[in-house]
Amino acid sequence: MPIEKNQVVLFHYSVKDEQGNVVEDSRGGEPNAYLHGHGGIIRGLEEALEGRDAGESFSVTVSPDKAYGPRKPDAVQRVPIKHLMGARRWKAGMIAQVKTEQGPRHVVVAKVGHKFADVDTNHPMAGRTLTFDIDVIEVRAADAEEIAHGHVHGPGGHH
Repeated sequence: MPIEKNQVVLFHYSVKDEQGNVVEDSRGGEPNAYLHGHGGIIRGLEEALEGRDAGESFSVTVSPDKAYGPRKPDAVQRVPIKHLMGARRWKAGMIAQVKTEQGPRHVVVAKVGHKFADVDTNHPMAGRTLTFDIDVIEVRAADAEEIAHGHVHGPGGHH
């Protein structure tokens, strides 16, 4: 069954940066699950998965405009340290989570003071060309509830 809109896709992936360093790898855990055609993964990866079948393995290089976007140099904000979640002591380069009106968001700590920290709100992979190594594990038709909700239910999705 080739991947097309309104199908549930389970896949394993690894992501490499421009220097070939692996920055993320799902192997060893549960496969990633998403509802194809609903924007649940980055656009370049969703486009590369279109038409693929379960059992296929492939690599694709995705430019920033189809991944996490360009880096925005004005995306640094000063926030109270007490609003950073994920560690007790913060150092530049660490990834923190902050609550926003749009929900939780990951930020990179740029500078730490006594009560405030400067955080970069760009996605940690913004501005980077990324290479994905993909193993398509399973493709199935989504049920009506998954389509209505716009995401996968069950293993790998929302429970």
